[in-house]
Formats: sequence, C-alpha cells, structure tokens
Amino acid sequence: MCGIVGYIGDRPAADVLLRGLQRLEYRGYDSAGIAVVNGNLSVHKRQGKVNDLKAALSNVAVEGTLGIGHTRWATHGFPSDRNAHPHTSSSGDFAIVHNGIIENYGALRERLTEEGYTFTSQTDTEVLVHLIDKLRKDNGLSLEEAIRQALRVVVGTYGIAVVSSEDPDLLIAARKGSPLILGVGEGEFFLGSDAAPLVEYTRQVVYLNDGEMVVIRRGGFEVRTIDNVPLEKEVHELEWDLEQIEKGGYEHFMLKEIMEQPTSLENCMRGRIRLSENALRLGGLIDVMDQLRSARRIIIAACGTSWHAALVGEYLIEAFARIPVEVEYASEFRYRNPVLVEGDVVLVISQSGETADTLAAIRAAKRRGIPVYGVCNTVGSTIARDTDAGVYLHAGPEIGVASTKAFTAQVTVLAMIALKLAEGRTITEAEMAHYLRAMAEIPEKVRQVLELDDQIKQIAQVYRYASNFLYLGRGYNFPVALEGALKLKEISYIHAEGYPAAEMKHGPIALIDQFMPVVFIAMKDSTYDKVITNIEEVAARKGSVIAITDHGNGELDRLCEYVIRIPATEEFLSPLLTVVPLQLLSYHIAVMRGCNVDQPRNLAKSVTVE
Repeated sequence: MCGIVGYIGDRPAADVLLRGLQRLEYRGYDSAGIAVVNGNLSVHKRQGKVNDLKAALSNVAVEGTLGIGHTRWATHGFPSDRNAHPHTSSSGDFAIVHNGIIENYGALRERLTEEGYTFTSQTDTEVLVHLIDKLRKDNGLSLEEAIRQALRVVVGTYGIAVVSSEDPDLLIAARKGSPLILGVGEGEFFLGSDAAPLVEYTRQVVYLNDGEMVVIRRGGFEVRTIDNVPLEKEVHELEWDLEQIEKGGYEHFMLKEIMEQPTSLENCMRGRIRLSENALRLGGLIDVMDQLRSARRIIIAACGTSWHAALVGEYLIEAFARIPVEVEYASEFRYRNPVLVEGDVVLVISQSGETADTLAAIRAAKRRGIPVYGVCNTVGSTIARDTDAGVYLHAGPEIGVASTKAFTAQVTVLAMIALKLAEGRTITEAEMAHYLRAMAEIPEKVRQVLELDDQIKQIAQVYRYASNFLYLGRGYNFPVALEGALKLKEISYIHAEGYPAAEMKHGPIALIDQFMPVVFIAMKDSTYDKVITNIEEVAARKGSVIAITDHGNGELDRLCEYVIRIPATEEFLSPLLTVVPLQLLSYHIAVMRGCNVDQPRNLAKSVTVE
C-alpha cells in the first residue's frame, strides 16, 4: 500500500521524486524518503508526511539525476525515521524501496543474523536488502542477478526499485503482487506505483506484470522475467491528464470528487446508453454476454466500498435478469474453499484494479476454471489485465482515500449490466426505453442533490460531536446505509453502523436515545411504508432522526429533526442519489472535527497487501 517513485534522466532527481511522492501520498503517508545517486548514495527519510521530508531537505543540496523514493503505509514496524524507506545495504552502496510483504522474512532474518548481518529497522524490507547483498558478495554476482536470485527466495508480494552508487546509469525494478508502471519520456524514464507521479512528464507507459523485472539505463530499458527470459512490452498511452489529479480549487480531493459525480456518471454512460436507438452497449462484455446470461450463478467479489456497490448489484441483477447472485468479501473468498461449479461466473469490482484480496479471488476462481469478469476504474491495472473481460468505469482518477465517485460509477455500471442481461428476456423494449431515459437523467439529478450542500453543512454542524451514528435503509438503499456509515467512520473517526431498517428491532434499537443520531433513507418507493414505521419506533425512543426522502414529501417533518429532500427517480437508481447527501455529511463533519479527509489515519487508497 506504499507508493514508489523512481527517475533516471537529466532532471534533478530529488525534485522529480518529491513531486512524485506528493502525488502518491494517498497510498501511504506515515513516513517518506528518497535516495539519490551522485558518486555516492544520498539518503534522506523522515517519519511523517512528504512535506516533513521536504522541510528537512529545504537547506540541503541533493545532487544527482538518478534516484528512488517511497511514501509508506506501515506493515512491519511502527512509523519512524528508522523504519522509513529507502533501506540501504550495510556498506551503503545500494538502496531499495519496497511495497508489499515478505512473508518468510522471520526465517530469513534469523538466518542472516546468524551470518553476521545487523538489522537497524523492524521492517521486512531490510531482509531483502541484506539477502541481495549476501548473494552478490558470496557468489560474485552483479546487482541485477543478485536481485533476481533474492526474489526467487522470498515468499510474498513486492514492488521494488533499486539504485546503486556503483552504477550511476542503472535503475532496476520488479513486481509481484504490487503494481509498478514504467513511464517512457524523451531521454528519461520514470517509475511509479501508479500513473500519478508520471503524468506530469509523460503519457507513454509500460505496465509491468507479476514476475517481471525492468532494467533501465539512460539509453533505454529491457524487461525480463525474474527467471531472465526477455519480454517484448507494449507502450500504452495514459488516459489521465495532470488536471485530473489536481485539486482544481477545492480544499480537498474528496470534495472535488463528490462534486465531479455528475460528470463522472455522464462519462460512465457515454457511448453506452443510446437513447435515440433505445440501445445499451457494453463493449467490454459483448463477447461474453451469452455466457453471463446463461450463468447458473454470478458471484461478485469485492472489498470495502466496492463490496457495498456489489450488494446493490446483487439486488439489480436478481431483480431484472433473475439470475442468482452471491456477494463475497474478496478477502474471505479464497480462504473458505468456496463451492464453484460449471456454469458459475465470477465478477470482481475494484476502483484501483490493484486490490490484493480481489486479485487473489480472481486467481482462486481461475484455478477452478471459472470465467472472471471485472469492473474497475484504472485502465491498464492488474485486474483489468487478469480478468477475461470487463467494463471500465471511466470515472477519472480518484485520489481521496474515501471512495465517492467510484461508488456511484460502480453502481451505474452494475445497473447497465443488469439491464443488458435482462434485455429481450425479462423486460420489454418499452421498459428498456423507460429505464434508459431514467438513467440518462441521473447526472442532472445528482447536480440538484449537490445544491443541498449548504443545508447538509448546517446539519453537520449540529452532529459533529456525536460519538455514534446509525444508518438505516431497506431494499436497494440498505447497501447505501452501509456505505454512509463507512464514509463517516473512515474520515471522521465516529463509530457508525449501517443496518437494514427492519433489523434495528433485533438489537441496535437498544442503543437509541436522545444522543444517538439515526439516518434513515426513506424514499417513496416499495419499502416506504415500512421505513415510516421504523422511523416512528426511533422517534418513540427520542432518537434524533435525519431522513433522506423525495422532493415534496412533508410527511416526515413531524418525526425528524432534519429532512433532506432529493429528486425522485426509479427505485433501482435511487442509490445514485441517496448516497450523495451521506458523502457530503461525512465530509463536512470530518472537516469540522479537524480531520484530514484525504488522508485519514491508518488508511491508504489502494490496498495492495493482505
């Protein structure tokens, strides 16, 4: 979950590395460091944010045009200067940065200690440094070959970059389970855990696959497998541009991304929903649509916010296509020996396309011969390349750690998949036309919801000191209740729980008193009358109720402290609207509590370790 950046070219490397680390900081931000080659290795690292490292270097001249950098999310060893990357060999002649987990580091550390190596950190990465050093010295190997042999010994995941003071013309990188991208410029090359640190300089990139190593020199690069088999790699063009990864005048990326949702949903639907033709086209699934339609069962695997979108997808696909759906936590999928049989299809969902648990679910399904399709946002990501087919969100880069526009785009894609599966089978042509028109209206309705920002900010002012929240919804909006609670927990550190509204009576109602804010999603749909009863039950116990309902609905005013009224839409599309006030409520509460909403404690954007 850490961020890696590397550079070799003619520019001052320290400047490129520090700018790159700032763009990667959403991947980890408890410490940061750089190593620059200029005759020797100049290594500088600090606990804290990248700005703390920059401040420490403000009066230090770091010369050199080759270097690596790292921003950390701790796995082994608490955040400290000592545990920060880069880590260097005992002689100080080479340095490494590492994203991932070396699972057999304990045994390796014990063995290396017995052979005289001294460890100065608590990290698993330092084991890799000393192992490379030992293999190089004992066997007279080049640094490149020592790295290859070391990577065959370690068990676990890694994305690494290595530089050496003995070769100012060499940058080596390799990956297994942790993403790495090579940026190709004019006479210069860049490395990044994702495209964010590269897009300022080049749009030409090479995606490294698992088990691949790239050796970069100033005149070019060569990609080989860890077993030293040469590979031909295609150069791709990034879809991102620099403006998309800037804040654009907003105080936080999260707020920018909330406000971008009308545009991101338009982009998600563009070219897919064709009203003039009464057609829905999902190009990435054309060749497998018959297999999906004939599936015995669809298993959706995802994590976090994507798992909540998957729950909405379960409701959508079962309601429209009448295909049984099961939603799995990707983190549990492969460990519980799931029953997978011929006729099953696995669908995975991930914003980043690099989520380690979701990748593991893909591989578990493939080992059993089950087709796997993907829904992800990041073009060229590992999940996009490892699945058999899929659909991109086209939501644009999401930098804020708490996912917002990716959720609504995921639900939109799942709604389109559900309708496409139902087309010509369980819904009529007239019904399809009606549903597509309703979907096309969603971006404008989201804009109307965003206009309620001032009202939601006032509600946040009232509840910012609450210790607990309860979120309740039914049907399609039960997963939205889960997502609303998750957003509040992630960025404001307030304990919150989401439940199906009827389940409140089976335990959570014991928590309700005048100090417990309860958020109800109460749209006038098929579950509305039941939700009203649940609101009455909370009001009878003096709970403080915030309700989200349709424009023009005054029925809830007598029961609720606050009512947020949003445009009506088709019931199956309501999550795309009801989630937006919950995103804004969480955002404003977190800001008022002085929390860093873009970099909440203990979290990172792309979970690339188990």
